[in-house]
Amino acid sequence: MHYQVSRLATAVSLAFAVAAPNAAADTATPETVVVTATRTPQRAEEVIADVTVIGNEEITRAGAGSVADILRRQRGIEIVRNGGPGTSTSVYLRGSNANQVVVLVDGVRVGSSTTGTASWNAIPLTAIDHIEVVYGPLSSLYGADAIGGVIQIFTKRRDGAPVFTASGGGGTYGTNQYDASVAGSTGGDHAVSYALTGAREESRGFNATLPTIGTGYNRDDDGYTRNSVNGRVAVQVAPGHEIGAQLLKSRITAQYDNGSNVYDTHNMQELESYSVFANDRILPNWRSTVQASRANDKSGSFTASGVSQINTRQDELTWQNTIAVGPDTLQVLLGHRKEDVLSSSSRDLTRARVTNSVAASYDMRRGSHLVDVSVRNDHSVYGSKTTGAAGYGYEFGKDLRATASYGTSYRAPTFNELYFPGYGLPTNKPEQGKNAEAGVRYQWGATALQANYYHNRLTDMIVSVTPCPGAGTGSCAYNVNRATLEGLTMSADSRLGDLNLRASADFQDPRDDTTGKQLARRARRHASVAADYEVGALAVGAEVQGSGQRFDDAANRNRLGGYGLVNLYTTWHVSRDWSLLLRVDNVADKRYELARNYRTSGQTWFAALRYGIR
Repeated sequence: MHYQVSRLATAVSLAFAVAAPNAAADTATPETVVVTATRTPQRAEEVIADVTVIGNEEITRAGAGSVADILRRQRGIEIVRNGGPGTSTSVYLRGSNANQVVVLVDGVRVGSSTTGTASWNAIPLTAIDHIEVVYGPLSSLYGADAIGGVIQIFTKRRDGAPVFTASGGGGTYGTNQYDASVAGSTGGDHAVSYALTGAREESRGFNATLPTIGTGYNRDDDGYTRNSVNGRVAVQVAPGHEIGAQLLKSRITAQYDNGSNVYDTHNMQELESYSVFANDRILPNWRSTVQASRANDKSGSFTASGVSQINTRQDELTWQNTIAVGPDTLQVLLGHRKEDVLSSSSRDLTRARVTNSVAASYDMRRGSHLVDVSVRNDHSVYGSKTTGAAGYGYEFGKDLRATASYGTSYRAPTFNELYFPGYGLPTNKPEQGKNAEAGVRYQWGATALQANYYHNRLTDMIVSVTPCPGAGTGSCAYNVNRATLEGLTMSADSRLGDLNLRASADFQDPRDDTTGKQLARRARRHASVAADYEVGALAVGAEVQGSGQRFDDAANRNRLGGYGLVNLYTTWHVSRDWSLLLRVDNVADKRYELARNYRTSGQTWFAALRYGIR
């Protein structure tokens, strides 16, 4: 990588001088328990993978922001959005493509099999308790598509006496948001835990496109309405044996520009996630989890020319066995996943795909040494695909730890890349990745410093090729490219009395090795700094986000300028149960683009009144 030494030194000194709000809640401190990194609860200090945990405190103070807005403030993450919060959104981890990231909601994989991405605009922020982001290849644990990492969203739940929470607020662009939830559990031999949340959000929005977009431009505002409900119930049928079910259902209807006609063009996105599960302690050292789940991703476009509907259904059955072997942990997993696509506009896309999997992992700790290894075999229409990973960590005393790891991964072609008329090729093969990385973490009291270097080589990259091989004309998806995702990500977190600080800086080189060009819509540098101060019932905070220039296209002809944003927020706890939130984003009213010819929000404010036990 070619970084200017002065800029790197400046960023290092900055990142190692400041840190994040509520470090205990919002980042992976040693006391934090992480589930996604190894598919089983584990203290953060024993996790070798690079992990970020976004806590409930940070999610609550986001106001009416989207899940993508929360993610973009974290290290190693960039987003692209075609307009406001209700529009199509993509999330990139460590420079990987949006379809090279696995997204889970309470352990259920969600997303579209045609695009390969999750419907971020449909995920309700009000339903979320916390988010875990694990960086790097995790195909050996989660199978296809986990090249850049895994993002897992955990919905709200609570143990103990029932607690009722509610909030209502409004802000810029006619935005209104309402939500209410109840959660708790009973005691006794047959304990029942439960949680239920309902929410509605609506906004008049703003004109998502610029006049230069041509025939798609329409001067009207592009608003959205999102309604959601999520819940969970679990019953302890006997000591060590629990059964339960959970659901998430969200529907967003958003307007978008499709020319200057009077017809109200809009898109409907529906996300559904259902699962039933059984957790059993078969022996004192053997825990078994069986989960059957279904995830639906429904996308419909309604225009003057007609209606188009594409639905993805993913049915999955997993059996996970976690066995304690002395101080070590052995895990064995069996899985079955079926993807079904139904398209109203193309019979070629109406297909199904089945993947059967077996995986195993082993984690051990010996004094100052940490070791984890994992291997997985997926069998599908592509035959047998085996991935593996190995990680090692060494603790230099209680404050300093170094890690190193290596892992392989792959991404299955999407249904669009295989079967879309005039574009897909059934002969396309899976993309493959090989990643090596090293990291160091220093924890001193309330201050944590971390740096990770990674080098991920991708082969058989699927790109749009013109002319299409074998056809002579037109464009199609084709395995032709190689790419390298290389970078250094740093973070610092600290608490100084009532002052909480956080900073992160990413220096990356996501490049197409075939063309030598920078991968589209990914910056070489991006960073964030945040601080909040709490005294008595009042908390105030500020966030600064910065990103370097990017290119909107693979040929690097259309440049997107860099930008810097400043956000401010304050929370006043009026009483034990009531609080007021005021948030102002993009204080300087910065004009910038995440996608060429698409607008972003100007200065916005949001105020809310919340009820709930602090």
